[in-house]
Amino acid sequence: MKDTIRIGAGAGYSGDRIEPAVELAEHGALDYLVFECLAERTIAIAQQARRGDPSLGYDPLLEARMRAVLPVAAKNGVRIISNMGAANPRAAARKTAQIARELGLHGLKIAAVTGDDVLDVVLRSAMRFEESGDDVAAYADRIVSANAYLGATPIVDALAAGADIVLTGRVADPSLFTAPLIHEFGWRMDDWNTLGQATVVGHLLECAGQVTGGYFADPGYKDVGNLARLGFPIGEVSANGAVVVTKVPHAGGSVTEATCKEQLLYEIHDPARYYQPDVVADFSQVRVMQEAHDRVRVSGGRGHARTNTLKVSVAYADGYIGEGQISYGGPGAVARARLALDIVRERLAITGVDTSELRFDLIGVNALYGDALASRSNEPSEVRVRVTGRTSNAKEAARIGNEVETLYTNGPAGGGGVSRTTREVIAVQSVLLAREHVKPVFEFVEVNDETA
Repeated sequence: MKDTIRIGAGAGYSGDRIEPAVELAEHGALDYLVFECLAERTIAIAQQARRGDPSLGYDPLLEARMRAVLPVAAKNGVRIISNMGAANPRAAARKTAQIARELGLHGLKIAAVTGDDVLDVVLRSAMRFEESGDDVAAYADRIVSANAYLGATPIVDALAAGADIVLTGRVADPSLFTAPLIHEFGWRMDDWNTLGQATVVGHLLECAGQVTGGYFADPGYKDVGNLARLGFPIGEVSANGAVVVTKVPHAGGSVTEATCKEQLLYEIHDPARYYQPDVVADFSQVRVMQEAHDRVRVSGGRGHARTNTLKVSVAYADGYIGEGQISYGGPGAVARARLALDIVRERLAITGVDTSELRFDLIGVNALYGDALASRSNEPSEVRVRVTGRTSNAKEAARIGNEVETLYTNGPAGGGGVSRTTREVIAVQSVLLAREHVKPVFEFVEVNDETA
């Protein structure tokens, strides 16, 4: 058993940069490279793609990422874990196997983890949403997907069976990083304090560049160098779960106590009870210490026994958003923009556009903070009008953008740069499902399997 395991974060969301992951695989002396690419709405969109084409439903950047990173990862013996399987881990594994064959890579064992899709269970159960208290059954005809947050166990099993690449669907973000540590160090699945510290590791790394200075920089207050070449983090994890967060030396960004503390608190409601599928983590006693330049040691995470239920994200269709935008510039730009909003507001009423919500914003003036703060500011020389509304169907939503476009010739002087969009709203609420209803498993797709 190794004394230290080096895990790199290859992505913090679905559309993240690709070259930092290649940099890690090449120069990071990694044991594992983890790509965290899945959000609640991301998987709902993936489910829709799969329904349109059963061969799809995985992350749209999976192919580009694998083509970029597989050769160097295979050369350096770096194992890959990712939730890029999204709504179709089997298809993701088959596509990865195809890419490996095309790249001339042989002997790779590629595993797909399934079992998070619990739509059938949710639809036939009497359940209420945690957020609204509504009966799930009342949404049945609009539900797109229901995916349980799996923990580390099926990934650990796949690694124990020799997987070089593990592709999952909905797995809790920290569990992607916890799994290789459990596998390598032989931790028990009821060693709650160690799993709590492992969750600290996963939470620090899961958002990739955020902990190396991205989403942290604030010029003049929190300066971070070379963000255009931001390096993604490496976690050097010891057998007791303590981690040193660092990066490759030549990469941009910075790893400091402050970057680690901000990431530690990111999206945490109760630091003493952070509910995860593997453990209820306790971050309240975590210690963060700058060990050297771009090296921060984090320890002290603890934990309590996991719950008997798993969170399930239920995504459903929730109407459409129609939007139109137009810009005004020069002297009197704000006055002309306000007139434009008044015109569109009245036009939507005259033509009877059926909306449940409407917003009329001046971007650069009041779109973020409302009119109270805007009234204290000097008038800008340019402003962008935005009208947004929620409707029950796409046809009604399109009418909102159309009315903004008519300002070209029917509105104030000097308008330009119109954009119009219509998009379906996919909303998400949660239910809690007893663990016995969720049956995660893994299976292999071999590189040499010509049927893949």
